[in-house]
Amino acid sequence: MNKNILYLGIAVGIGVLTGYVLFGSHNASTAQEKMLDDHEHVASDNQIWTCSMHPQIMQSESGDCPICGMDLIPRTSGESGLEPNEIKMTENAMALANIQTSIIGNASTGKEKETISLSGKIVINEDKVAIQPAHFNGRIEKLYITSIGESVKKGQAVATIYSPELVAAQQELMTTYTLRESQPQLYKAVRNKFKNWKIHDSQLDEVIKTGKTKTSFTIYSHVSGVVSEIGVSNGAHIMDGKPIFKVTNLNTVWAEFDVYENQISQFKKGQKIKVSTNAYPNKQFDAVISFIDPILNTSTRTVTVRTTLENKKSLLKPGMFVSGKIQSSINVTEKLVSIPASALLWTGKRSLVYVKTDPNSPVFEMREVIIGTRNTDSYTIVSGLKNGDEIVTNGTFTVDAAAQLQGKKSMMNKPSVKTILSKDKNIRTQENSDSDVMIEMKLPESVQIAFQSVLVSYLQMKDAFVASDANQVSVFAKATSEKMQGLMKSDLGKLEKEYFLNSIDLLTSISSNKDLEKQRSFYVTLNENLIALITNVTSFKNTLYIQKCPMANSNKGAVWLSTEKEIRNPYFGDEMLTCGSTIEVIPSL
Repeated sequence: MNKNILYLGIAVGIGVLTGYVLFGSHNASTAQEKMLDDHEHVASDNQIWTCSMHPQIMQSESGDCPICGMDLIPRTSGESGLEPNEIKMTENAMALANIQTSIIGNASTGKEKETISLSGKIVINEDKVAIQPAHFNGRIEKLYITSIGESVKKGQAVATIYSPELVAAQQELMTTYTLRESQPQLYKAVRNKFKNWKIHDSQLDEVIKTGKTKTSFTIYSHVSGVVSEIGVSNGAHIMDGKPIFKVTNLNTVWAEFDVYENQISQFKKGQKIKVSTNAYPNKQFDAVISFIDPILNTSTRTVTVRTTLENKKSLLKPGMFVSGKIQSSINVTEKLVSIPASALLWTGKRSLVYVKTDPNSPVFEMREVIIGTRNTDSYTIVSGLKNGDEIVTNGTFTVDAAAQLQGKKSMMNKPSVKTILSKDKNIRTQENSDSDVMIEMKLPESVQIAFQSVLVSYLQMKDAFVASDANQVSVFAKATSEKMQGLMKSDLGKLEKEYFLNSIDLLTSISSNKDLEKQRSFYVTLNENLIALITNVTSFKNTLYIQKCPMANSNKGAVWLSTEKEIRNPYFGDEMLTCGSTIEVIPSL
């Protein structure tokens, strides 16, 4: 009996142990899995999805890219915590690209003068240009000066010319020669006529001696220098006063430099300047500023500063590039931020640097700056940076390339990209474009609702442009203007009011003009203003397409609004009806 109870107890113990092993561990595993699932679920809730080809697209759930249709991928955790315009590079990438940063300091303090570096080139001294003209009508039988750059000396034969006018004058000369004793004044007057034609006395004496008229005369140069332009050729007809060739004296030349608008005040006539050229790296030419152009070049925003250089040894050739160094005429009395020239990226319109925004990790942000003067290997910064900022000083192009690949602000990518995620997860996206039309504004709800009527008239005007009907364009432009004027009574902010007024002015210009091409020129700027307003309206009855033709506006590109996905170009009409593409989709909400 006792033995049976013992066996029974052992069996129960084994059963309990087996049950714990089988079910207890399973429950623990289930609890652990549940905890992991919950963690992943939370992580999933915070997951941002993006497109590998269009990093500006960001959604809270997976799906297709609204631009290219590719599957969205999870955004890597390494990007978390970054501002939209910041990029992060790995330490390995930093090392491979030899990217170096420096903390910037002050350019100078106290009263001292800066050395300004200028770029320019050698040009002909226009004050030393002379013309060899023709002094009578005729035809060139033989031209002895045939090459630009050829040297000409005064008294040198330059051409042989046939002139019927001179043939008749020779007959008159020989007749008055026989009457020279009885009518000496007449004979003298005829000979003076030949002098006015620059015909040498030796040629006239030969005619008188032989009694035969010459069919052609040799003309001799009365200027010396290097030929810079030839205006005729063999067999060409010449007219009295017209140039045969031009020469310049290269004993002196001009060095012309471009000075930026913000530097003009630092230059004045009489300032000393040291000029150097790559042709003679160990030689400097001392000169003074002799001329400052009073007219600004509106294309380059520069003025020309000129100096005259002695060139008796013909070392300086017109066309040579030169550099100049000059002491600023303004004392530096404030601290200026200075950066190495290697840190600056210049696009032709914008000056850019990359600032390290996190002192503990390689996170960078592109920043636009305004430069002052260049001092050999550095630039002074007028605005955009402050003392203590850490910037990239080596490998700047590599950082910019990384930013471009990640869809961030970069040298070649203007900050005109804007992505809006609406409450119902519809997305508005705009690919990079040359038109900065997306500007944040605050439009009253009543204005946004009433803007639908403006859009109706605008679309009618757009269709009239497509049809190239200038009269209908004028009619619908006037209707659009009147509707916008009605919205001006609303409570608009300063920026919003400015865009409304600009749009109304442009619509008035379109409606009052019957020339289709002029209407289209106003239409370019009108669209930029209207799209800036449209992108701040939160609801539309129909899907809107912002479309762009790259060939419009003299190949600068121009945009327009449409409710049709199919391209109907308002800038060219039937000539190029389908030229363009959709750059943004604004869905109806």
